[in-house]
Amino acid sequence: MKALLENVRPWRHDLGGCLHGCLATLLEHRGVPALPVLGAAWTFRHFPGGVRREEYYYPCADGESLLTALAPHHPVRSVWHEPADAATGWEQVRDAVAAGTPVAVAVDNYHLPFRPAYRDVHSNHLVVVHGYDEERGTVRVLDAVPPAFHGDITLAELTASRDSGNELVHERDMFFTGVHIDNRWLSLELDAAPGDFPALDRAEVARVLALNLAHFAAPPDGDARTGLAGQQAFLEGTVKRLTAGEDIRDELFVAAGAALACTAVHADWLALAGRTLDLPGLVEQARSVERVAHHWSAVRIMAALTRDGGLTPRRLAGRVHALLKDHESALTALDDERAEL
Repeated sequence: MKALLENVRPWRHDLGGCLHGCLATLLEHRGVPALPVLGAAWTFRHFPGGVRREEYYYPCADGESLLTALAPHHPVRSVWHEPADAATGWEQVRDAVAAGTPVAVAVDNYHLPFRPAYRDVHSNHLVVVHGYDEERGTVRVLDAVPPAFHGDITLAELTASRDSGNELVHERDMFFTGVHIDNRWLSLELDAAPGDFPALDRAEVARVLALNLAHFAAPPDGDARTGLAGQQAFLEGTVKRLTAGEDIRDELFVAAGAALACTAVHADWLALAGRTLDLPGLVEQARSVERVAHHWSAVRIMAALTRDGGLTPRRLAGRVHALLKDHESALTALDDERAEL
């Protein structure tokens, strides 16, 4: 028994990671352009105690799907499937592919021969599966994250990576270990036909900007850190915790990665909208949002530096101040652009 789905192509954003890449590939296979959906929302959300040690972590409220959290302005959602064991997990993935649907599967890089971490470092990653040949014992895998891979590996290799305990063994197993992979896989659901998704026109840009601005202006909801006020509380609270000697490395690294990806992909959305609609102001503001993404990238690097004491509270506080200042400036400018639409 074998199957191979066509029109499954890599999608890559340098700051987006495996989550954006996999979901973009699944969207475009269904006929939905990825960037207008995945890049529309610009948000900040952090749920204390809710950060998971996964490369594809993204903050979700209870009961909320991963894709809904990532793309709240569009009729899309995702479903995590949690099979009882490796055999059941493969049967589910195989049946989905046989039915014409590529899926994303959680894997441990340690067991994947095309990843630089092979047989060296454990890490909880996400790749697309869109084909198999059970007679040959191979599976077609797509991983857009550098060094990038699109080809066949053995089913035994994929199974080992999906069934991994993702052990924290030594000090090189950082950030994305200690959480069992559990053969989980992710499917995508559309709540509207591809042709019914909103076109990227002036009305859509005005709608999206208004939603994003309202999000950042709203007060935090309960214990969650949301919007601009929640972002400030999270970042300034992290500085205070570092000053008090707390270990902030893992939480800050993973949470900053999600914020970085969201911000950077939204900057590309603004640039696309500006070029498509001949709105040079949006292109200019795309650069302003890219600057905020640069700050998030620096915060993430700083989180890693806490491992050996290379980060001081003063340095982190300086970067946090610059990030918040530039974020507020970008929001003001985007509000001005929205008013002109």
